[in-house]
Amino acid sequence: MARILFVMTGASYWTLRDGTRHPTGYWAEEFAAPYSALTGAGHEVVVATPNGVVPYVDVMSLRPSMAGSEQIALEQEGTLRSAEELRRPIELASARLEDYDAVYYPGGHGPMEDLWVNADSGRLLTAALASGKPLAIVCHAPAAMLAARRHGVSPFAGYRVTAYTNDEEDAVGLAAKARWLLEDELINMGVHFSRGEIWKPYTVEDRNLRTGQNPASAAPLAQELLKVLK
Repeated sequence: MARILFVMTGASYWTLRDGTRHPTGYWAEEFAAPYSALTGAGHEVVVATPNGVVPYVDVMSLRPSMAGSEQIALEQEGTLRSAEELRRPIELASARLEDYDAVYYPGGHGPMEDLWVNADSGRLLTAALASGKPLAIVCHAPAAMLAARRHGVSPFAGYRVTAYTNDEEDAVGLAAKARWLLEDELINMGVHFSRGEIWKPYTVEDRNLRTGQNPASAAPLAQELLKVLK
């Protein structure tokens, strides 16, 4: 069976344009849905974070109104509680791509705080993209692609990708407060950005890179990974 590296944010807040800290972390669904699908199929998951910190869940993501229903919220919370991998992450700096069959980045606003400038993540992403191994990134986690730039040039330039859109950021009232918007920065980096309807599942595949637009895209992204893992 395959071994999948989950690279997760270690941030518990996102610094807004005015300097205030917006509480955040990783989005529950974006961890829980792929984790359940992959481990349920017998695959192994290893979590890596900057400095090996235990990742913080965005508590908003466990509200029934955000999760979809009280039952879904309870199921996701149960998955997080039972996932021992979340409580013993490895240091991102020590993660070796050769030890894994695939790499997955769940989102939440956290990556907008730490992974977008994390050099260890940038090197891992560059290596994963070049390796041909499955690489899946969802929602705000494509912010980590920004750290892969070298001398202003990105290895992701020319790839077709999706991510959390400006419209979705605006819909939750944070677009005007953000220091920068993910969709804008990815386009400026040279990717071919596309999107689906807001809040609806939407994924894009280009070579070994698979990206998802929003939390609802995490489960479909996991199913795409399952098709290519052995």
